[in-house]
Amino acid sequence: MLSKSCGYAIRGILYLALKHSERRKIGIQELVAELRVPPHFMGKIMQDLVRRDIISSIKGPNGGFSLNDNTLNTPMMTIVEAIDGPALFRRCVLNLPDCSGKNPCPLHHEVTGFRDYLAHTLRMRTVQDLVTSVERGHTMLRPGSVEAFLTKPGDDGGGGPEK
Repeated sequence: MLSKSCGYAIRGILYLALKHSERRKIGIQELVAELRVPPHFMGKIMQDLVRRDIISSIKGPNGGFSLNDNTLNTPMMTIVEAIDGPALFRRCVLNLPDCSGKNPCPLHHEVTGFRDYLAHTLRMRTVQDLVTSVERGHTMLRPGSVEAFLTKPGDDGGGGPEK
């Protein structure tokens, strides 16, 4: 239901949030390498988020992307609407222009409940909620890399017993 661009945007913001404690700007090359997404595409998405004041950026050799003061408290719906538009949850799943409760498409009644639940969830969950889920190991951004995102300097991330 969400576009690929929207998924990349959410993953990018979550990566910035997971790295926020390091107090540094995250360059586009690091983002695309860690998240395994196309560089040009990701750069455009991140700049769109900057223009909408969801994240911040600074140009130059020490520049990059970072969270702003409100990013962690941002509802996920704000990000989804910024990328996919506010009509996403009102559009017909089959893209029929006249689909409605009175004139439903073949999937209208089955999809409406799911779509409404997803919209509600995205309005209620914040960036911080998703970050907490990743930090606790309940969810991931990319298979096998969550530990690398959370590894602190000097920590080998092995997690095994000391020898």
